[in-house]
Order: sequence, then C-alpha cells, then structure tokens
Amino acid sequence: MANDAAPRARQPPSWADIPRDLAGMVLRLLPARADRARFAAVCPQWRAAARQLPLPPPLPLLALPDGTFYSLPNGERFRFPGFGCAGYKSACCGRWLVFPRDDGCYLVDPFAGASVALPPLSRVRLRPPNAVPKYVRLPGMSLFHPYATWMHIQDPKKVPVINKIIMCSPNLVAAFAGSTLVDAGQNSQIIVCQPGASSWSVRAKDPCKLFEDMAFYQGKLYVLARDENLLLVNISQDPATGDPQISRFGQVINGEPWHSTIMPGDASDKKKLYLVELGGALLMVRRKVCCRLVGETVVAAQSEFEVFKADWEQSRWVNLATLGDGQILFLGRPCSRAMSASQYGMPGDQIFFLDDVLENNCKEYSYDEETTSVSVYDMKSGEVSSPLPMVWKHEIILPTWMFPWE
Repeated sequence: MANDAAPRARQPPSWADIPRDLAGMVLRLLPARADRARFAAVCPQWRAAARQLPLPPPLPLLALPDGTFYSLPNGERFRFPGFGCAGYKSACCGRWLVFPRDDGCYLVDPFAGASVALPPLSRVRLRPPNAVPKYVRLPGMSLFHPYATWMHIQDPKKVPVINKIIMCSPNLVAAFAGSTLVDAGQNSQIIVCQPGASSWSVRAKDPCKLFEDMAFYQGKLYVLARDENLLLVNISQDPATGDPQISRFGQVINGEPWHSTIMPGDASDKKKLYLVELGGALLMVRRKVCCRLVGETVVAAQSEFEVFKADWEQSRWVNLATLGDGQILFLGRPCSRAMSASQYGMPGDQIFFLDDVLENNCKEYSYDEETTSVSVYDMKSGEVSSPLPMVWKHEIILPTWMFPWE
C-alpha cells in the first residue's frame, strides 16, 4: 500500500549553528571593534563565540572631543549610545577619557561605563608640608629661586594643568602637571594619588622639569624629560595614611639629546618624545616636526621619526632601524601602544601618529590646512601618508587613541 503521507520538510541550517572554529576564523578577519560588535549582535551563539574565543585585541579607535569615534582600519565613524563622550580633555592609558570637574577631573571608561574621580589640583599634599615658594626680588620683577617648584606652579596667579595621567594600578594614579603661564613654560612636577582620594601628593622641593612622556613599565614608573634623560620614580606608602607618595627619583638613562639646526631665514624643527613598550622593551620615539616660516608664522610640514631602545646595562638609548617582527606603533600624547601588524593583515614597520595638543596650545607652530587626518610613517621608506578617510578640524584637535578590550 502506497504511503500517501507528504515528506517532512527539511529544516534549513541556521547561521546560529556555525561551528565555533569557523566563527573564530571569521572573527580573526575582523580587526575593527565595530565589526566584532556587529558579529556578536547577530544571535546569542555568536555573542558567546565573540566573548569566549581567544582573539587578538581589536585595532584602536580614534576619539575626538566632540564625541565622534573612528574605527580602524577603514575609518568608519560612529558614536557611543547613551553617554556621548563629548567634552573630554585628555585620555588615560588608552582606556579612560578624562573630563574636567570644578578644578579636578574624573575618568570615564566608555566601554564598561565605569568612572573614577581624581582630586582637584587645589588639593595637593606637600612633602614637607611646611614648604614655601622662594623668589629673588629684582626691580620690577621676581624670579624663581633657585628653580621652579610645585609651590610656584600652584600660585593662585598660575593655573596648573594636568598634562599626562596614568592609571598604574587600582591603587596608584600618576600624573605630571604644570603651569599655563609662559614664565614656567612646560615645566612640570610628578604627582600621585589613589583613585577616589581627596588629595594628590608631591615632593615640594623637587625642581620642575620639562617632562615629555611617562610610562608604567614592568611594575615601575618612568618619566622622560626633554633632554632625553629617563628617570625612575620610586613610589612608597605614606605611613600615616597608606596613600602612595614619591620617595625619590633616580636617573637610569643619560640622554644625548637631538638639537635642531636653524637655517638663515627659516624656522627651527620641533622635537617630540614618546615612551612606548614593544615586545618587553621600552622604546623612546623621537619625532621631528619639520617647520618653515611663512611670513612671521611657523608652519608644520613633514614629520620624521627615530626609534631607540633602552639599554639598561649601558644606561643609554640604542637606535633601532626597524620595529621588527611586523610591529606597528600608535603614537599620541595621551597614550601610545605597539601592536602586531601580522595578525591584522597589515604591513609592519609603520608608525600611526596624531598631532599633539600640548605643543599646539603653546603656539609652537600652525598648519597650512584647516583639516587633518591620521598620518602613517613608513620606517623603511621614510615616507608619510594619510591613507584613512577620517578628518577633523584643527580647532577641535584633541584626538586620542583608545584601545578597547573585548
């Protein structure tokens, strides 16, 4: 007897049933955080794969203070829902955005929604607590004696600003802060505190220095001065309060600073220094901003880079011709980081860099054009290009790299 029952329709395969190893192969081809987020939004199974599979970190985001973010490598533009991220003044460790509050600030993690308050610069504990500023009085003026210290920076007539912040650990935040007035230049002091504390701590009698960058490397805090000396900042604990405090500074590398040459009728080149860790080594990157005079205005042109590795045994910087192993650097005043280029299918020996706000605020130079983009320096050819479509105006320049984790 014939079976008249209709054959059961075969259920089409679901995208949710994609094997985990295949999902991992797809995710590894998505270096942009925005693309990984879209993958995870398809279904719970894909979301679990995006969270649980071992993946290289996504490429950094570029943040602008108007709340706009750009996703590498294609420069896709987006904004975070809810909290807009607009109005930040700096960034911390590539994870936190720094927002002003009264004369203090607070940190916001736009990825996790967390926030941390930091003390205002009006609340700094001096060590020793009875330290006072000293001046030499001359007819019509007074000068620092024998050098500028924190007491001169915090003078009510001088508005101190934080130039760099590092979240070293859950119990230690370090920053260098300086004066906005011309007489103190970019001189800065290192200050430390606990997250959420009511005050900072500073060694009152230490001389202010021209600090360029700071890094927390292998559990120790290092600062780089304009003369390319590398200093170790030794941190101890206040026996009375348990708060962190600076016990002493130690010079670990003697710099041999580069000096620009000034041609007749031309402008001198400007130097910027960065600290970044690469493959367990601490690097100093020296950037030369080639400048020219247009009338009476100093105009920035091409940038050139040299990379040096810290030689701890010889206490010196050693020049590196290559970054090695297909590495790329992302440089910026608030945060710099090295990443492996090969895992993203990108060419190595490249430096992605941003224009830096500190020098621009000091009017060291201006620009030919009203807009700019991320620039890339090729270590092999020495050429600079701007391959990404992201663009912003100079008057809102305060760009920073953000390094999200999944």
